[in-house]
Amino acid sequence: MWLLNSSIGRKVVMSVTGIALILFLTFHCAMNIVALFSGEAYNTICELLGANWYALVATMGLAALAVIHIVFAFILTAQNRKARGNSRYEVSTTVNPGKVEWASKNMLVLGLIILIGLLVHLQNFWYNMMFAEIAGFTNGHSPADGFAFIIDTFSHWPLVVLYLVWFAAIWFHLAHGFWSAMQTLGLSGKIWQKRMQCFGLIYVTLLMLGFTVVVLGFYFGCAPSLDCCPDGACCEAAAVCCQ
Repeated sequence: MWLLNSSIGRKVVMSVTGIALILFLTFHCAMNIVALFSGEAYNTICELLGANWYALVATMGLAALAVIHIVFAFILTAQNRKARGNSRYEVSTTVNPGKVEWASKNMLVLGLIILIGLLVHLQNFWYNMMFAEIAGFTNGHSPADGFAFIIDTFSHWPLVVLYLVWFAAIWFHLAHGFWSAMQTLGLSGKIWQKRMQCFGLIYVTLLMLGFTVVVLGFYFGCAPSLDCCPDGACCEAAAVCCQ
């Protein structure tokens, strides 16, 4: 099959899976922004995306996309290194070597940083929420109380710093990967390439800014920390009681 056996086919697979993952990040960012306004609303979304059959199917599909993207990234990197041979150690003598973006030359390193951050993120949230609900255990909070886990996670500055570094790596990765994927899928002319570079840069900047605002909002206490019932008591989904 040409998608697996040719370099162009592998790049197409990388591009399609990458775009799918960007769409998921967009949904995830929108979901997280809800937590800045209402913990109860955020937990309602978490309950809908709990250990339900459709959420499990979507999670397995997302995991498959991520694994395929990562595997093909390693394959293409190894293939490119083999094709360049010893020339990869030579100093470039082109007229304008600055056109080669830093991100494009360090995609594998960025990918590894992203993978490490992903594992930490899965441990902080997926393990304590969906997996905990499936396995039937709790780790301090109800598996459906994602709002409480956000508060706990982003109250510790080392984790906040780790997440910010993670977001920066994702930004570099996507800033190059977005327009590169568009180029692979056919938008390769000078005009369209510049447009995709501009659009992609704006899009991924806004996307990662959204994630960053949520993290810093909770760390600095700008996000809501509780939801109250009309009688002043705690709502069932609230992480903190009303004062």
